[in-house]
Order: sequence, then C-alpha cells, then structure tokens
Amino acid sequence: MLAACGQGAGPRARVILAEDAAPKLSDYGFFLDASAHKPAPGVVAYDLTNPLFSDHASKYRYVYVPKGEAATYTPKGPLDFPVGAVLIKTFAFAPDMRQPAEGERFVETRLLIHKAKGWVAYPYIWNTDETEAVYSPVGGRQTINTIIDNGSPEGEGLAINYAVPNQNQCKECHQSGGKFLPIGPKARNLNHVGPAGVNELADWSARGMLTGAPAPEAAPSVPNAFDPAADIGQRARAYLDINCAHCHKADGGASNSGLFLGWNETDPRGWGVHKRPTAAGRASGQNFYVIEPGQPDASIMVHRMQSTEPGVRMPELSRSTVDDKGVALIREWIAGLKPQ
Repeated sequence: MLAACGQGAGPRARVILAEDAAPKLSDYGFFLDASAHKPAPGVVAYDLTNPLFSDHASKYRYVYVPKGEAATYTPKGPLDFPVGAVLIKTFAFAPDMRQPAEGERFVETRLLIHKAKGWVAYPYIWNTDETEAVYSPVGGRQTINTIIDNGSPEGEGLAINYAVPNQNQCKECHQSGGKFLPIGPKARNLNHVGPAGVNELADWSARGMLTGAPAPEAAPSVPNAFDPAADIGQRARAYLDINCAHCHKADGGASNSGLFLGWNETDPRGWGVHKRPTAAGRASGQNFYVIEPGQPDASIMVHRMQSTEPGVRMPELSRSTVDDKGVALIREWIAGLKPQ
C-alpha cells in the first residue's frame, strides 16, 4: 500500500515502527530486489569477527539506522542504537557448503527492530522461489541436505534438522536482565575489516551511523577464533564469548549456572576451570568439572559441545549438529591448560 501511494525505494519508517510485524519482509523496504540481495540506500552490510555457529549456515547481516540518527558507542556491551534502528540477518545454505555461493538459497531472515517500547524480534521464512519471506512468529523446521568440509576430498553429507526460532526462543538468547538486547554488534566484534574492506567501527563512524567511538586501535577487539597465528587462549575465549556468553552471564538466562563466559570475565573459575556444575545431571557425562585442565575428555564443556541430544547439548538453541571446528578449538585449549 505504501509503495502504491508513491513512497520511494528505501526503508519505510511507518512499517518499521508499527505496533505489529509486517506480513512480508518486502513490506519494510530494506532491499531493492525481491530476493533481498541488494540492500536499499541506508541499509549497510556488516559482519562480525566471529559469527555464532548455526548449523553451518551462511549469514548475511545488515544494519539500518534512521537518517539523522546514530548509534552510541559503548566499550563493552552492544552499541546503543536509536529507536527505528534495525538489525537484519539472513540465513542461507548451499547444496555443498564448501562452495557456499553455488546454488545457495535463503531459508530465513530475522529482524531485530528497536521500537519505542524496546527491541522486538520478528522471524521471516522464505518461500521456495526466494521471492518473498513471510512473517512466522511460531518459527518452523526444515530438513537441509548439504555437504560440509570434514577434511576429506568427498566431505561429509548432512541432513540438518534446521529450526527457525519462535519469538519466545528469541527472547531466551537476547535476555539481558529485564531487557531484550542485541548480541553481536559490540565494539569488540565490529573492530575488524568488514564487507566494505575497511574497519567497521571506523566505517560506521564515517557514515554518521555511530558516535563516540575511538580510533580502532583504542577500541576493544577479539581475535578470529580460527586464526592459528593468534593465542589459543584468546581464540577460545572469543569463541565462547560469541557462542555462549549471551546466556552465560550474570544477567543472562543461564546466570544460575555460575558459569560466565563473556570476554570481559577475568576469573578462570568463572569460565569453568575446576568448577563443579550447579545442576548438570546426565548432561555432565559423569564428569566432575566444567573444565578439567589438561583433560578435555574429562570436561563437561566438551561433552556438551559435542552432543546433539536435547537437554545435553550446548548451546541449547541454534544448532542440531556439532560445530567440529569449535569443539576442536576448545579441546586444544583445555588440553594446554595446566592442571591445578
């Protein structure tokens, strides 16, 4: 209807700030094409130093900040975005994830919209022709058949029971105290060279999308978790920070575990070193400590990361398969920790 009234291309404030979710992703005007490959003016592609593992999916991230507005820099938590800002994330799979650009198709797009009442999450599921994504508050499931890299020439075939989260599940991960907040766009995750070929903190500042940010060298950063040239301890902590810390923090959904996996946690016991679980039950795998230094096979963290069983696997949401690279990283890190 807005398009019929002559509104030009680009994000539509009335739709973004409406009380309810729009029926279709295209209603928002974030993209110039029906298949959501070409962002509209004002919609900027970005990525993170380390992405959250989501069943091997490729992800395409975009941010929209209303013209004349800007996010405010914060050194530790997520950037403080203005009302009307939107974070857009599309999940995609190819028949062979070793060549993700060949035959890739979009499965879902998630929106985080900062409305006057706070942040809200809206999931949209793509049709088979990739001509539209439809609002799906109850989420959904699809079987994704693909091949992943397992180090062998033929790769490993997977039939992924892929889950699109419902709105309540979105809240589980994005809970921060009594607030619903973004997870990824923190200074430390954006302080790297992004899709535009420049440092993202500097790029956002230059675009007028971000205020108060220092020069990149003065801002916090994390290493690429799979960069073998970086310190193994720093890489492991960076991996846990993006994959686990949104729940495992003092004001997160797993606060009662006493396991705090954020980048800024300085106490090794908080990470799980020689820490007994508060209530793991069968999820402990008959192990005694979350991390047993020098012994990855005796560490609950490894046991839960390499499980796909509901009630045992960690993270609980966002995956039905094992992140083999992530497990190998954490195993290597724990193996190198000195026994206490």
